[in-house]
Amino acid sequence: MDFHDAVALLTVPGQPFELERITIPSSTIGDLVRGPVEVTAFRQAPPTLRVALSGRRTDDVFLVYEDERWTFAQVMETVDALAAQLVGEYGVRKGDRVAIGMRNYPEWVLSFAAIVSIGAVSVSLNAWWTDQELDYALEDSGASVLIADRERCERSRGSAERLGFRTIGVRGAAELGLAGVDAWDPPLGAAMPDVEVLPDDDATILYTSGTTGNPKGAVSTHRAIVQSLMAFSCRSSVEVVRKQAQLPPGEEPASPATPPSFILIVPLFHVTGCVPVMLSCFVGGLKLVMMYKWDPLRALQLIERERVTNFVGVPTQSWDLLECPDFATYDTSSLVSVGGGGAPAPPELVKRVEGSFRTGRPQIGYGMTETNAYGPGNTGDDYVSHPTSTGRAVPILELEIRDPEGLAVPTGELGEIWFKGPHLIRGYWNKPDATAATIVDGWLRSGDLGRVDEDGFVYVVDRVKDMVLRAGENVYCAEVEAAIYEHPAVYEAAVFGVPHERLGEEVATVIMLRPGTSLTADELTGFLKANIASYKVPTRIAFRDEQLPRNASGKMLKRELRDVFTG
Repeated sequence: MDFHDAVALLTVPGQPFELERITIPSSTIGDLVRGPVEVTAFRQAPPTLRVALSGRRTDDVFLVYEDERWTFAQVMETVDALAAQLVGEYGVRKGDRVAIGMRNYPEWVLSFAAIVSIGAVSVSLNAWWTDQELDYALEDSGASVLIADRERCERSRGSAERLGFRTIGVRGAAELGLAGVDAWDPPLGAAMPDVEVLPDDDATILYTSGTTGNPKGAVSTHRAIVQSLMAFSCRSSVEVVRKQAQLPPGEEPASPATPPSFILIVPLFHVTGCVPVMLSCFVGGLKLVMMYKWDPLRALQLIERERVTNFVGVPTQSWDLLECPDFATYDTSSLVSVGGGGAPAPPELVKRVEGSFRTGRPQIGYGMTETNAYGPGNTGDDYVSHPTSTGRAVPILELEIRDPEGLAVPTGELGEIWFKGPHLIRGYWNKPDATAATIVDGWLRSGDLGRVDEDGFVYVVDRVKDMVLRAGENVYCAEVEAAIYEHPAVYEAAVFGVPHERLGEEVATVIMLRPGTSLTADELTGFLKANIASYKVPTRIAFRDEQLPRNASGKMLKRELRDVFTG
């Protein structure tokens, strides 16, 4: 069955993903008033996260962390108790901000569910931040309570004294004897407080990893997040319908050999970890196997032990998994989907994933913090046949390719990707100018260059600001990186521009080689000239023995790598 036919089948009236046109009311960021905005939405989506999360109280296992196993019933009992404690003991009211600062622990999930269920706003703090970065976000968000692990409790004591917020410490943080840190001790048996939460109430603030200056707090409503969750579910259902259509007449689809489950390999404070992974499992009743931090060998052990079916991360983590020296010794036959998003995946990686797992197929999604991670997705046969495309989207997402003047360009032409839909953020906390620059008449400017073909496949070429302008020629870093990854000695590569007196910019790359291999700059140059135009071939080449620097979401820190050449 064609993709568009499957979408149409699932979204007609009476079906689970029935569509409707709605108007999102106007909202205010500082002195900026946005909206109202008319969008296409899922009619049967839960109205709020409070409703979406409350129904799972079974004895099925939800969270697995090391040797801990939490059922949905145990999770919700603690969520109810923490919610009651936040309201009764800490005075948290609807609209108040409560920050979460910790690595991937079960308490992160419990805290998030409790916060949004009482109409408060969950503020996700990057666990990699320094004292000063934490201080900025805590002050900017105006958080009244912080729930944190030991390290974040230590880093935030100066901020707590200065700003006056209260702190709940998890995993023994209170035992450190730090001033103002209360022990995690939700009163089990307490009922969830009766709070009216509405679809357009704020639910989350996720701070984006800006390349310059302080990060921006992206604000999402309950409606935006549940619509994103429904879109991910719809996208998965489209593939199920297409597979069923391939069966001979009268043959019933086989039940999955292993119940669906996910492994959490990215931080929960990142939108991928929070929305399509954690919340999809929470709402869908799926097992979530949590990793404290990324380690490919440990991931292989957990995939085998827990029979994990879905691996969602950034492309570098798929590389890490495949390159692990012990990869072949572990049973990965339970995996059905291997991929993620956050950055373009080289076509070579798509081929390797397709050929390295018994049943696991390659997958990629193109989303942003500002879209609650939802965007075009590509998987299975479509991805193998279109390895440079990030795929297609279901109808709640409107997508246009526009020129610098904001006008739509013809099919196939290059331009900036613009998004519209009910899953977008409503703006940036306390930043009306940034909001106005990013969201225009209900449309969100992605900052990415791309094109759409006649079948609706989206191709992300590069970041608008990451493109190298060499002597008047546009060089797209993602294209050059994909060509470099074709060389068998390359493990990781990053391409970027550096200043050049005559050309304006020249193309540079920093590369990490696979262990036991060798490659010179001249050899790489010769290899690339056979595959891409000469003006695209890097003229500045450096090699490193260790992995390239990344931020918490796994993206390459090209700004740091530039220093290799510019000092």
